Amino acid sequence: MENVSSGRPGFVVWLTGLPCSGKSTISNWLLPAIRGTGRNVEILDGDIVRTNLTKGLSFDKEDRDTNVRRVGFVANLLARNGTAVVCAVVSPYRDIRDELRNTVTNFVEVFVDTPAEVCAQRDVKGMWAQAKAGQIKNFTGYDDPYEPPTAPHVHIKTMEESVDQSGQKILDFLKEKGWL
Repeated sequence: MENVSSGRPGFVVWLTGLPCSGKSTISNWLLPAIRGTGRNVEILDGDIVRTNLTKGLSFDKEDRDTNVRRVGFVANLLARNGTAVVCAVVSPYRDIRDELRNTVTNFVEVFVDTPAEVCAQRDVKGMWAQAKAGQIKNFTGYDDPYEPPTAPHVHIKTMEESVDQSGQKILDFLKEKGWL
Protein backbone atom coordinates (compact mmCIF):
# COMPACT_ATOMS: atom_id res chain seq x y z
CA MET A 1 0.00 0.00 0.00
CA GLU A 2 1.30 3.45 -0.82
CA ASN A 3 1.47 6.48 1.42
CA VAL A 4 -1.20 8.89 0.23
CA SER A 5 0.82 12.01 1.04
CA SER A 6 4.10 11.05 -0.65
CA GLY A 7 2.96 8.47 -3.19
CA ARG A 8 5.95 6.34 -2.24
CA PRO A 9 5.42 2.85 -0.86
CA GLY A 10 6.57 1.90 2.60
CA PHE A 11 8.85 -1.07 3.08
CA VAL A 12 10.42 -3.20 5.79
CA VAL A 13 14.13 -4.00 5.81
CA TRP A 14 14.42 -7.06 8.09
CA LEU A 15 18.01 -7.59 9.29
CA THR A 16 18.44 -11.13 10.63
CA GLY A 17 21.56 -12.80 11.96
CA LEU A 18 23.24 -14.11 15.08
CA PRO A 19 23.46 -11.95 18.21
CA CYS A 20 26.27 -9.40 17.77
CA SER A 21 26.47 -9.99 14.00
CA GLY A 22 26.13 -6.28 13.18
CA LYS A 23 22.38 -5.85 12.69
CA SER A 24 22.07 -2.77 14.94
CA THR A 25 25.23 -1.21 13.52
CA ILE A 26 23.91 -1.54 9.98
CA SER A 27 20.43 -0.31 10.94
CA ASN A 28 21.96 2.77 12.58
CA TRP A 29 23.93 3.39 9.36
CA LEU A 30 20.73 3.06 7.31
CA LEU A 31 18.70 5.53 9.40
CA PRO A 32 20.32 8.79 8.16
CA ALA A 33 20.90 7.34 4.67
CA ILE A 34 17.21 6.57 4.18
CA ARG A 35 16.11 9.76 5.94
CA GLY A 36 18.37 11.67 3.54
CA THR A 37 16.15 10.54 0.65
CA GLY A 38 13.24 12.41 2.23
CA ARG A 39 11.63 9.30 3.73
CA ASN A 40 10.14 8.89 7.16
CA VAL A 41 12.06 6.00 8.70
CA GLU A 42 11.79 4.07 11.95
CA ILE A 43 14.10 1.48 13.49
CA LEU A 44 12.70 -1.44 15.46
CA ASP A 45 15.72 -2.88 17.27
CA GLY A 46 15.34 -6.26 18.95
CA ASP A 47 16.87 -5.19 22.28
CA ILE A 48 14.70 -2.08 22.53
CA VAL A 49 11.56 -3.93 21.41
CA ARG A 50 12.12 -6.63 24.05
CA THR A 51 12.33 -3.93 26.72
CA ASN A 52 9.24 -1.99 25.64
CA LEU A 53 6.90 -4.03 23.44
CA THR A 54 7.48 -7.66 24.25
CA LYS A 55 8.72 -7.52 27.84
CA GLY A 56 7.98 -10.71 29.74
CA LEU A 57 8.45 -13.07 26.83
CA SER A 58 10.95 -15.86 27.38
CA PHE A 59 13.46 -17.16 24.89
CA ASP A 60 11.76 -20.47 24.15
CA LYS A 61 10.65 -21.08 20.55
CA GLU A 62 7.02 -20.12 21.10
CA ASP A 63 7.88 -16.79 22.73
CA ARG A 64 10.59 -16.04 20.16
CA ASP A 65 8.00 -16.60 17.43
CA THR A 66 5.55 -14.34 19.26
CA ASN A 67 8.22 -11.65 19.56
CA VAL A 68 9.03 -11.79 15.85
CA ARG A 69 5.35 -11.74 14.87
CA ARG A 70 4.74 -8.68 17.08
CA VAL A 71 7.67 -6.80 15.58
CA GLY A 72 6.46 -7.80 12.12
CA PHE A 73 2.95 -6.57 12.93
CA VAL A 74 4.19 -3.14 14.01
CA ALA A 75 6.57 -2.92 11.05
CA ASN A 76 3.76 -3.80 8.66
CA LEU A 77 1.46 -1.13 10.15
CA LEU A 78 4.14 1.47 9.58
CA ALA A 79 5.02 0.25 6.07
CA ARG A 80 1.36 0.16 5.00
CA ASN A 81 1.29 3.86 5.86
CA GLY A 82 4.31 4.76 3.75
CA THR A 83 7.05 4.56 6.38
CA ALA A 84 10.44 3.00 5.74
CA VAL A 85 11.06 0.53 8.56
CA VAL A 86 14.35 -1.10 9.52
CA CYS A 87 14.11 -4.08 11.88
CA ALA A 88 17.22 -5.45 13.57
CA VAL A 89 15.95 -8.68 15.11
CA VAL A 90 17.80 -12.01 15.53
CA SER A 91 14.64 -13.87 14.39
CA PRO A 92 16.36 -17.25 14.41
CA TYR A 93 13.67 -19.43 12.82
CA ARG A 94 13.22 -19.55 9.07
CA ASP A 95 9.51 -20.45 9.12
CA ILE A 96 8.54 -17.25 10.94
CA ARG A 97 10.70 -15.09 8.68
CA ASP A 98 9.06 -16.77 5.67
CA GLU A 99 5.66 -16.03 7.19
CA LEU A 100 6.62 -12.35 7.43
CA ARG A 101 7.95 -12.39 3.88
CA ASN A 102 4.46 -13.41 2.76
CA THR A 103 2.45 -11.03 4.97
CA VAL A 104 4.48 -7.84 5.48
CA THR A 105 4.28 -4.98 2.97
CA ASN A 106 7.40 -4.81 0.76
CA PHE A 107 9.45 -7.10 3.00
CA VAL A 108 13.21 -7.18 2.37
CA GLU A 109 15.10 -9.97 4.14
CA VAL A 110 18.73 -9.09 4.81
CA PHE A 111 21.01 -11.83 6.12
CA VAL A 112 23.78 -10.34 8.25
CA ASP A 113 26.14 -13.27 7.90
CA THR A 114 28.82 -13.34 10.60
CA PRO A 115 30.48 -16.46 12.04
CA ALA A 116 29.58 -17.28 15.66
CA GLU A 117 33.19 -16.97 16.83
CA VAL A 118 33.37 -13.43 15.43
CA CYS A 119 30.04 -12.52 17.06
CA ALA A 120 31.43 -13.79 20.39
CA GLN A 121 34.50 -11.58 19.98
CA ARG A 122 32.36 -8.51 19.18
CA ASP A 123 30.04 -9.04 22.16
CA VAL A 124 30.30 -5.97 24.40
CA LYS A 125 27.55 -7.24 26.73
CA GLY A 126 29.27 -10.56 27.43
CA MET A 127 26.25 -12.65 26.43
CA TRP A 128 28.23 -15.20 24.44
CA ALA A 129 30.58 -15.75 27.41
CA GLN A 130 27.58 -16.08 29.73
CA ALA A 131 26.05 -18.67 27.41
CA LYS A 132 29.33 -20.60 27.32
CA ALA A 133 29.44 -20.49 31.14
CA GLY A 134 25.88 -21.85 31.31
CA GLN A 135 24.47 -18.61 32.73
CA ILE A 136 22.22 -17.98 29.71
CA LYS A 137 20.16 -20.87 28.35
CA ASN A 138 18.71 -21.12 24.83
CA PHE A 139 21.17 -18.58 23.45
CA THR A 140 20.84 -18.35 19.68
CA GLY A 141 23.92 -19.64 17.93
CA TYR A 142 25.27 -21.37 21.02
CA ASP A 143 22.73 -23.83 22.45
CA ASP A 144 19.71 -22.80 20.39
CA PRO A 145 19.72 -22.95 16.59
CA TYR A 146 19.89 -20.12 14.09
CA GLU A 147 18.44 -21.06 10.73
CA PRO A 148 20.05 -18.90 8.03
CA PRO A 149 17.83 -17.64 5.23
CA THR A 150 17.94 -19.77 2.09
CA ALA A 151 17.22 -16.90 -0.32
CA PRO A 152 17.68 -13.49 1.33
CA HIS A 153 17.06 -10.43 -0.80
CA VAL A 154 20.42 -9.04 0.36
CA HIS A 155 23.30 -11.10 1.78
CA ILE A 156 25.71 -9.13 3.95
CA LYS A 157 29.06 -10.74 4.80
CA THR A 158 30.48 -8.64 7.61
CA MET A 159 33.89 -10.33 7.44
CA GLU A 160 34.31 -9.19 3.82
CA GLU A 161 32.50 -5.82 3.78
CA SER A 162 32.66 -2.57 5.68
CA VAL A 163 29.50 -1.17 7.28
CA ASP A 164 29.40 1.40 4.47
CA GLN A 165 29.56 -1.33 1.81
CA SER A 166 26.90 -3.40 3.58
CA GLY A 167 24.56 -0.45 3.99
CA GLN A 168 25.08 0.60 0.39
CA LYS A 169 24.11 -2.88 -0.85
CA ILE A 170 20.78 -2.49 0.97
CA LEU A 171 20.24 1.03 -0.40
CA ASP A 172 21.01 -0.18 -3.92
CA PHE A 173 18.42 -2.94 -3.57
CA LEU A 174 15.81 -0.44 -2.32
CA LYS A 175 16.58 1.89 -5.23
CA GLU A 176 16.27 -0.98 -7.72
CA LYS A 177 12.80 -1.68 -6.30
CA GLY A 178 11.87 2.00 -6.72
CA TRP A 179 11.31 2.50 -3.00
CA LEU A 180 13.93 5.23 -2.52
